[in-house]
Amino acid sequence: MKTLSNTGEKAELIARLEKIGPSSERRWGKMSAHEMICHLSDGFRMYMGVKRVSSTPVPYPRALARWIALWAPIPWPKGFKSVPELDQQKGGTRPEVFANDVSELRNLMDRFTRQPRDFQFQPHPQLGPMSEKAWMRMAYLHMDHHLRQFGA
Repeated sequence: MKTLSNTGEKAELIARLEKIGPSSERRWGKMSAHEMICHLSDGFRMYMGVKRVSSTPVPYPRALARWIALWAPIPWPKGFKSVPELDQQKGGTRPEVFANDVSELRNLMDRFTRQPRDFQFQPHPQLGPMSEKAWMRMAYLHMDHHLRQFGA
């Protein structure tokens, strides 16, 4: 099970991130590559409590959803709606300069994985409170999902 707490797996994501450019074409969804970079950054901001998001009601037990999302050996569905605060067309961070936004994403990844932590993990809007292990898995899967979205 890949996770951002593994330095090799973090390096793998960074190498894949470096293959993304402002004109990278998506395989599904509506975001541009630049919006995706900002979306991932907003995700890290949310995980660390820098960006507050509203909890989303879910029609199933959060513990079950959390287990399926993080540990079931199935790919994440394409086209899953994000909370408005992480949607670049709504309340998410707007893209500015591509290279700067990629650099910011890398800085947020570094802060997220640094020990000791200078933040408290926040509850996930759909999955609820999570352990450090779960957050490291979540962050890996979220990045992997969107990097695959752009062919990296």
